[in-house]
Amino acid sequence: MDDRWLTDPDPALLPRARTPEVRFDSAGVPLLGVLHLPAGPGPHPVVVVLHGFPGNERNFDLAQALRRAGYAALVVHYRGSWGVGGAYSWSNVLADAARTAAAAPGLDPSLDPGRVAVVGHSVGGFAALHTAAGDASVRAVAALAAYDLGAVSQEPEGVLEQTRAMFASDPLPLRGTSGDALFEEMRANGPSWRLASLAPRLADRPVLLVAAQDDTVAPPALHHDPLVRAYAGIERCETMLLPSDHAFSDRRIALTRAVISFLDRSL
Repeated sequence: MDDRWLTDPDPALLPRARTPEVRFDSAGVPLLGVLHLPAGPGPHPVVVVLHGFPGNERNFDLAQALRRAGYAALVVHYRGSWGVGGAYSWSNVLADAARTAAAAPGLDPSLDPGRVAVVGHSVGGFAALHTAAGDASVRAVAALAAYDLGAVSQEPEGVLEQTRAMFASDPLPLRGTSGDALFEEMRANGPSWRLASLAPRLADRPVLLVAAQDDTVAPPALHHDPLVRAYAGIERCETMLLPSDHAFSDRRIALTRAVISFLDRSL
């Protein structure tokens, strides 16, 4: 098994690895990102890494491992999150994710515009699948413990009230929103946001779905299993269930190995 991502690059390889801050606009608002550029001249495939809600786990360990494996990894913050201007909303997350995938290859001359992938965790997984479904230039997509806002919106009232409370508990790093606003937006748009409905638009590309069996935020029975069934007709769809929690707290190495192995086969 190729575990080159566990080894630092040859110091003779030039140019050396770099970590520039990047900015680009989404609907007139500058988004802030960190681009992890590998050592060497390129052209480097580029992976957009999308965090969830509100983004306490931003998967920088995965971005660093991707760089050591030869992938440029871009971690970005959505509008209204973590000091970025504008207002946070689910719609803006989707729009910003799409904008990031489109902008990423142009952020450095060493990047390969023909090899772009999107990897997302939780709500970032939701946005990653929507981004790939809407942009044929995205060559591969991985959703890690994807949180399916569309599926949740159709749940019984008891589950929905728990969801409302969860949304209200986490917005401190966000601006321009509230738990109630996010809940009502989910209820209004949920039927059109279901991840299972994206299957026909992803049928021609590699898809990786990873779930955590002890996930209490995005329980596999609601968020993962229906996708496995809906995407069964996608020839290059791979699925995995890891014995961990929503953040894959004790399976970060296994998660990283799975993502990089998938990208090696797909890009």
